[in-house]
Amino acid sequence: MSLADLLAIMRRRWYFVVPLTLFSLLAGLYLYRTVPVTYESQSSVTLLDSTATAELAPTFGNPLSNAGGPLVVTADVLIRALQSADAAKELRSRGVTDPYTVAFAADADGPLLTLGVSGTDRAKVYRETTALTAFAGEQLTALQNASKVPSVYAVQSAPVVQPQTPVSRSKSRYQGIAAVVIVGLVAAFLLSILAEGVAVVRRRGRALAGYVPRRHRARPPERPKGLLVRRLDATTVLTGYLVLAVFVPSNLTLPALGGVGTPANVFALLGLLWYLATWLGGRILPAEGTRLPRVAMCALAAAVLMSYLAAATRGSAHKEILGADRGLIGLLVWVALVVLVSAGIQERDRLETLMRRLVVLGTVVALIGYYDFFAATNVADSFSIPGLQSSSAGISAMDRGSFTRPRSTTAHPLEFGGMLALLVPFAVHQAFDPVRRHAGALRRWGPVAVMAGALPLTVSRTSIVGAFIAILVLVPRWKPQRRWAAIGLILGSVACFKVIVPGLIGTITNLFASFLSDSDSSTQARTVKYGAIVPYLEEHPWFGRGFGTFTPDLYFFTDNEYMLILAEMGIAGLLAFLALIVTQIHTGGAVRRLARTESDRELGQAFLASALVALVISATFDALSFPMYAGMFFLILGAGGSYLGFIRREAAAAVPAPRKAPEAPLPELAESR
Repeated sequence: MSLADLLAIMRRRWYFVVPLTLFSLLAGLYLYRTVPVTYESQSSVTLLDSTATAELAPTFGNPLSNAGGPLVVTADVLIRALQSADAAKELRSRGVTDPYTVAFAADADGPLLTLGVSGTDRAKVYRETTALTAFAGEQLTALQNASKVPSVYAVQSAPVVQPQTPVSRSKSRYQGIAAVVIVGLVAAFLLSILAEGVAVVRRRGRALAGYVPRRHRARPPERPKGLLVRRLDATTVLTGYLVLAVFVPSNLTLPALGGVGTPANVFALLGLLWYLATWLGGRILPAEGTRLPRVAMCALAAAVLMSYLAAATRGSAHKEILGADRGLIGLLVWVALVVLVSAGIQERDRLETLMRRLVVLGTVVALIGYYDFFAATNVADSFSIPGLQSSSAGISAMDRGSFTRPRSTTAHPLEFGGMLALLVPFAVHQAFDPVRRHAGALRRWGPVAVMAGALPLTVSRTSIVGAFIAILVLVPRWKPQRRWAAIGLILGSVACFKVIVPGLIGTITNLFASFLSDSDSSTQARTVKYGAIVPYLEEHPWFGRGFGTFTPDLYFFTDNEYMLILAEMGIAGLLAFLALIVTQIHTGGAVRRLARTESDRELGQAFLASALVALVISATFDALSFPMYAGMFFLILGAGGSYLGFIRREAAAAVPAPRKAPEAPLPELAESR
């Protein structure tokens, strides 16, 4: 279905489009005029060790020198106490009637808390923030007095940032307006398409009865060629998504949608609407044999919806509600990618075209990362697109040792390395594919060298572990000649890195050495956070606190997707996420088992390697919180299901139909007398 077809449908069903569009615009204008501006004030408080357990600075006796990391658990207990119903009741008696938040400060590994109050009266918000800051210190003292802690061992609190002058926060206001307008426009679109689908079914019924409409009796004139009338397919739509994902930094988002509102995600949602319109209009049917990834997505969607209900029933804070709403939008984006790839691509050559484009664009991301590394900068920081704002303002050039960690157009070096680790197996498969031997060696092996070479530049264990998993899965399945050549090439590449980038290999080796000796500060910080997750899991073990609600500005970074899922979606969400990875593992194994050519068998091994990479590195960072990595993961999941459908249909077509035995003649019945 082309864009001209969609516009023609909207024009024919104007009685849905015009009223709903006008209603949504008027409703948005009403909200703009009636919803007041919200003001927010914040303060920060840190916890200090007692003088009996931590030595003061020998010369000056500075108490802030005792603001150490071991007090993270104490800070978590204080946060829970301030969020309790009794604390809220006491604060209301002191005049704090507006919504308030208490959470760990963003990007803080120590016991640093951020207190915030939001309301419509600027002066009142400032007074309430001051009262909340004072109450936090009193609550800490009360908790220790209840436990009869001697004063010499008492933990103290100290304001680091005094209550700030309230500033206006119009983001939530515009989010509500945008939501109303979008819902109205989408409802008009879907109702128009549904009405058109019903009309198509009726016309087909009349045609079966022998009726031919007048407009179908003569051959319609050919449409002129152009952009609007050019036929769209799922590969074209997904290519647009990939281009936006690669060339627009993933930290730039639409203000009304938050972190999930990247232009690529919005384009994916429009692609889902296009598929629904084409499907309801009878122009396309889901590809055969591709149901498995969509069934796995249904399990994930059920877990997300149950966690959303759990968040709605426990009295969540305003920021948590917004996070849960963003989580639903993110789920729709992932569903769109899986549906478009698995059900929308009807021809195998179009799927192979998409995978080649995926590898090429991944190479572009890696090349930008090379520039970031050697120029000691981040290109994404210089991007400024009108209408978009950064959802992660605190991220800039990150260093480890004496090296700048590149992130290219992704949001973080970990996302950069994780995404490339997912794509390297497919680049290797395309380099060995006999169909592409007509292409030069540079076109076939360039993406492999560029993406694999960019992995060590991130100076992270995640990238190295991902590369090691890919090698461990791919290389043993190769023939001995190719296998030994690959091992020699890998060892030679390590030697080249030692010469070209002195100190890089040693820095990476020290990372793993400190991890194995349990002397790495980042590993210890993550271990402390794992224990802090347990109380939240005990409160809501099955469906969690709500998908998208466990944000760093309210709680803390988990740096582990499995722990984050347990906190947000509970055990049901963890099982659903593991089902996705198991589905991709099964897909890779099934493609390898049913393949009739060596190239297809290696393709199945590439899907298997990518799935195992995702399984392992998800334990090293909160993977699904990063839009580009999550998009690539779900796109590969859908591509695996689509390839499996093609392989099954080809295998079924290659098997000759069994011959039927000749039927024995029926005995003649004698006429009864």
